[in-house]
Amino acid sequence: MRLSSGSMVALLLVPVGFVVGLLSAPLARPFVDEVPRRRRAAMGLVTAGVCTLLGWRVGLEPVLPALLYLGVVGTLLGFVDVQVRRLPDRFTLPSYGVAAALLAAAAPFEDDGFARFRHALLGMAVLLALYFAQALLVPSGIGLGDVKLSGVLGLYLGWFGLDAWVLGLLATYLLGGLTAVAVLIVRRDRKAEFPFGPCMLAGTAIGVLAFATG
Repeated sequence: MRLSSGSMVALLLVPVGFVVGLLSAPLARPFVDEVPRRRRAAMGLVTAGVCTLLGWRVGLEPVLPALLYLGVVGTLLGFVDVQVRRLPDRFTLPSYGVAAALLAAAAPFEDDGFARFRHALLGMAVLLALYFAQALLVPSGIGLGDVKLSGVLGLYLGWFGLDAWVLGLLATYLLGGLTAVAVLIVRRDRKAEFPFGPCMLAGTAIGVLAFATG
Protein backbone atom coordinates (compact mmCIF):
# COMPACT_ATOMS: atom_id res chain seq x y z
CA MET A 1 0.00 0.00 0.00
CA ARG A 2 1.37 3.40 -1.03
CA LEU A 3 1.42 6.06 1.67
CA SER A 4 0.22 9.58 0.93
CA SER A 5 2.57 12.51 1.45
CA GLY A 6 0.56 13.47 4.53
CA SER A 7 1.00 10.02 6.04
CA MET A 8 4.73 10.01 5.37
CA VAL A 9 5.18 13.46 6.87
CA ALA A 10 3.11 12.43 9.89
CA LEU A 11 5.27 9.35 10.50
CA LEU A 12 8.41 11.47 10.34
CA LEU A 13 7.00 14.07 12.70
CA VAL A 14 6.24 11.59 15.50
CA PRO A 15 9.87 11.25 16.67
CA VAL A 16 10.87 14.75 15.55
CA GLY A 17 7.98 16.37 17.40
CA PHE A 18 8.72 14.38 20.54
CA VAL A 19 12.37 15.43 20.59
CA VAL A 20 11.54 19.08 19.87
CA GLY A 21 8.97 19.02 22.66
CA LEU A 22 11.53 17.63 25.10
CA LEU A 23 14.08 20.26 24.09
CA SER A 24 11.59 23.13 24.34
CA ALA A 25 10.35 22.14 27.82
CA PRO A 26 13.24 23.84 29.70
CA LEU A 27 12.19 27.18 28.16
CA ALA A 28 9.29 27.16 30.62
CA ARG A 29 11.61 27.28 33.65
CA PRO A 30 11.67 31.07 34.14
CA PHE A 31 7.89 30.97 34.52
CA VAL A 32 7.26 27.71 36.40
CA ASP A 33 9.04 26.42 39.48
CA GLU A 34 10.34 23.27 37.87
CA VAL A 35 9.89 21.05 34.84
CA PRO A 36 10.25 17.47 36.11
CA ARG A 37 10.93 14.57 33.81
CA ARG A 38 7.30 13.49 33.60
CA ARG A 39 6.20 16.94 32.47
CA ARG A 40 8.97 17.10 29.89
CA ALA A 41 7.80 13.75 28.57
CA ALA A 42 4.22 15.01 28.49
CA MET A 43 5.30 18.07 26.53
CA GLY A 44 7.16 15.85 24.11
CA LEU A 45 4.11 13.65 23.59
CA VAL A 46 1.72 16.57 23.12
CA THR A 47 4.08 18.35 20.74
CA ALA A 48 4.52 15.16 18.75
CA GLY A 49 0.76 14.62 18.60
CA VAL A 50 -0.01 18.16 17.47
CA CYS A 51 2.75 18.27 14.86
CA THR A 52 1.81 14.83 13.57
CA LEU A 53 -1.82 15.87 13.09
CA LEU A 54 -0.77 19.02 11.26
CA GLY A 55 1.68 17.12 9.08
CA TRP A 56 -0.91 14.47 8.25
CA ARG A 57 -3.44 17.15 7.32
CA VAL A 58 -1.31 19.38 5.09
CA GLY A 59 1.43 17.03 3.89
CA LEU A 60 4.30 18.78 2.14
CA GLU A 61 2.44 22.03 1.54
CA PRO A 62 4.54 25.21 1.86
CA VAL A 63 2.50 26.31 4.88
CA LEU A 64 3.72 23.32 6.93
CA PRO A 65 6.70 25.10 8.58
CA ALA A 66 4.41 27.88 9.81
CA LEU A 67 2.00 25.34 11.25
CA LEU A 68 4.75 23.35 12.94
CA TYR A 69 6.01 26.53 14.56
CA LEU A 70 2.53 27.12 15.95
CA GLY A 71 2.39 23.53 17.17
CA VAL A 72 5.66 23.80 19.10
CA VAL A 73 5.17 27.28 20.55
CA GLY A 74 1.48 26.66 21.21
CA THR A 75 2.25 23.56 23.24
CA LEU A 76 4.83 25.49 25.27
CA LEU A 77 2.42 28.37 25.88
CA GLY A 78 -0.37 26.01 26.87
CA PHE A 79 1.93 24.20 29.30
CA VAL A 80 2.93 27.45 31.03
CA ASP A 81 -0.63 28.77 31.11
CA VAL A 82 -1.95 25.61 32.74
CA GLN A 83 0.75 25.82 35.41
CA VAL A 84 0.71 29.52 36.30
CA ARG A 85 -2.16 31.08 34.29
CA ARG A 86 0.22 33.19 32.24
CA LEU A 87 1.07 33.52 28.55
CA PRO A 88 4.60 34.98 28.54
CA ASP A 89 5.39 37.85 26.18
CA ARG A 90 8.74 36.17 25.56
CA PHE A 91 6.97 33.58 23.42
CA THR A 92 3.85 35.42 22.27
CA LEU A 93 5.19 38.71 20.91
CA PRO A 94 8.02 37.30 18.73
CA SER A 95 5.49 34.86 17.29
CA TYR A 96 3.84 37.70 15.38
CA GLY A 97 6.98 38.25 13.35
CA VAL A 98 7.91 34.59 13.01
CA ALA A 99 4.42 33.44 12.01
CA ALA A 100 3.94 36.33 9.57
CA ALA A 101 7.35 35.68 8.00
CA LEU A 102 6.69 31.95 7.57
CA LEU A 103 3.26 32.56 6.08
CA ALA A 104 4.67 35.24 3.76
CA ALA A 105 7.37 32.81 2.65
CA ALA A 106 4.71 30.20 1.86
CA ALA A 107 2.49 32.62 -0.07
CA PRO A 108 4.32 32.53 -3.46
CA PHE A 109 4.09 28.74 -3.54
CA GLU A 110 0.42 28.38 -2.58
CA ASP A 111 -2.63 28.73 -4.78
CA ASP A 112 -3.95 32.25 -4.11
CA GLY A 113 -1.13 32.55 -1.59
CA PHE A 114 -0.99 36.33 -1.59
CA ALA A 115 -4.75 36.54 -1.07
CA ARG A 116 -4.38 34.06 1.79
CA PHE A 117 -1.69 36.24 3.34
CA ARG A 118 -3.92 39.31 3.13
CA HIS A 119 -6.71 37.33 4.77
CA ALA A 120 -4.25 36.24 7.47
CA LEU A 121 -3.39 39.85 8.28
CA LEU A 122 -7.08 40.76 8.33
CA GLY A 123 -7.88 37.77 10.54
CA MET A 124 -5.13 38.85 12.92
CA ALA A 125 -6.38 42.44 13.14
CA VAL A 126 -10.04 41.54 13.64
CA LEU A 127 -9.44 38.83 16.23
CA LEU A 128 -7.02 41.05 18.13
CA ALA A 129 -9.57 43.87 18.15
CA LEU A 130 -12.32 41.49 19.29
CA TYR A 131 -10.30 40.18 22.23
CA PHE A 132 -9.13 43.67 23.16
CA ALA A 133 -12.72 44.89 23.23
CA GLN A 134 -13.72 41.92 25.39
CA ALA A 135 -10.87 42.64 27.80
CA LEU A 136 -12.07 46.23 28.14
CA LEU A 137 -15.74 45.34 28.57
CA VAL A 138 -15.28 42.26 30.76
CA PRO A 139 -11.86 42.57 32.45
CA SER A 140 -12.45 39.47 34.55
CA GLY A 141 -13.15 37.33 31.49
CA ILE A 142 -9.77 37.20 29.79
CA GLY A 143 -6.30 38.55 30.47
CA LEU A 144 -3.91 40.66 28.41
CA GLY A 145 -1.92 37.53 27.65
CA ASP A 146 -4.98 36.09 25.93
CA VAL A 147 -5.38 39.33 23.96
CA LYS A 148 -1.76 39.23 22.79
CA LEU A 149 -2.04 35.59 21.77
CA SER A 150 -5.26 36.17 19.82
CA GLY A 151 -3.54 38.10 17.04
CA VAL A 152 -1.11 35.27 16.37
CA LEU A 153 -3.94 32.75 16.19
CA GLY A 154 -5.93 35.10 13.97
CA LEU A 155 -3.07 35.02 11.45
CA TYR A 156 -3.39 31.26 11.06
CA LEU A 157 -7.16 31.15 11.03
CA GLY A 158 -7.33 33.98 8.51
CA TRP A 159 -4.90 32.17 6.22
CA PHE A 160 -7.34 29.28 5.90
CA GLY A 161 -10.33 31.53 5.23
CA LEU A 162 -13.42 32.97 6.85
CA ASP A 163 -14.98 29.59 7.63
CA ALA A 164 -11.85 28.46 9.48
CA TRP A 165 -11.70 31.79 11.34
CA VAL A 166 -15.32 31.55 12.47
CA LEU A 167 -15.02 27.87 13.42
CA GLY A 168 -11.85 28.54 15.40
CA LEU A 169 -13.53 31.36 17.29
CA LEU A 170 -16.68 29.36 18.03
CA ALA A 171 -14.68 26.30 19.07
CA THR A 172 -12.61 28.44 21.42
CA TYR A 173 -15.62 29.80 23.27
CA LEU A 174 -17.37 26.43 23.30
CA LEU A 175 -14.31 24.83 24.88
CA GLY A 176 -14.06 27.75 27.29
CA GLY A 177 -17.69 27.32 28.29
CA LEU A 178 -17.30 23.58 28.83
CA THR A 179 -14.16 24.17 30.88
CA ALA A 180 -15.95 26.77 33.01
CA VAL A 181 -18.76 24.31 33.72
CA ALA A 182 -16.27 21.59 34.64
CA VAL A 183 -14.37 23.94 36.96
CA LEU A 184 -17.63 25.03 38.59
CA ILE A 185 -18.66 21.42 39.21
CA VAL A 186 -15.27 20.43 40.64
CA ARG A 187 -14.50 23.52 42.72
CA ARG A 188 -18.08 24.63 43.47
CA ASP A 189 -16.97 28.24 43.14
CA ARG A 190 -18.49 30.53 40.53
CA LYS A 191 -15.52 32.88 40.77
CA ALA A 192 -12.91 30.18 40.20
CA GLU A 193 -10.48 31.11 37.43
CA PHE A 194 -8.98 28.85 34.80
CA PRO A 195 -6.43 29.34 32.00
CA PHE A 196 -8.12 30.34 28.75
CA GLY A 197 -5.03 30.02 26.56
CA PRO A 198 -5.35 26.25 26.04
CA CYS A 199 -8.96 26.75 24.89
CA MET A 200 -7.78 29.36 22.38
CA LEU A 201 -5.04 27.09 21.09
CA ALA A 202 -7.32 24.05 20.85
CA GLY A 203 -10.04 26.07 19.12
CA THR A 204 -7.52 27.35 16.59
CA ALA A 205 -6.28 23.81 15.98
CA ILE A 206 -9.85 22.72 15.26
CA GLY A 207 -10.34 25.55 12.76
CA VAL A 208 -7.03 24.88 11.04
CA LEU A 209 -7.38 21.09 10.88
CA ALA A 210 -10.92 21.36 9.55
CA PHE A 211 -9.95 23.50 6.56
CA ALA A 212 -6.29 22.68 5.89
CA THR A 213 -5.74 20.40 2.92
CA GLY A 214 -2.66 18.68 1.61
